[in-house]
Amino acid sequence: MSWEQALTRVADGFTAIKDQYGPTAFALFSCSKSTNEMNYAAQKFSRVALGSNNIDSCNRT
Repeated sequence: MSWEQALTRVADGFTAIKDQYGPTAFALFSCSKSTNEMNYAAQKFSRVALGSNNIDSCNRT
């Protein structure tokens, strides 16, 4: 399987889940040991690509 086929398969899977269960079916968890840039990218992906605000991290502990 090529990278293009793999990415298409993942995108199709995300789309199918979102269509069947809605965007709240997704949640992301990030780590405080990640960089600010990585945490920003994770929340941006969750909100823009997945349409979910279900984001949490261990930063608040």
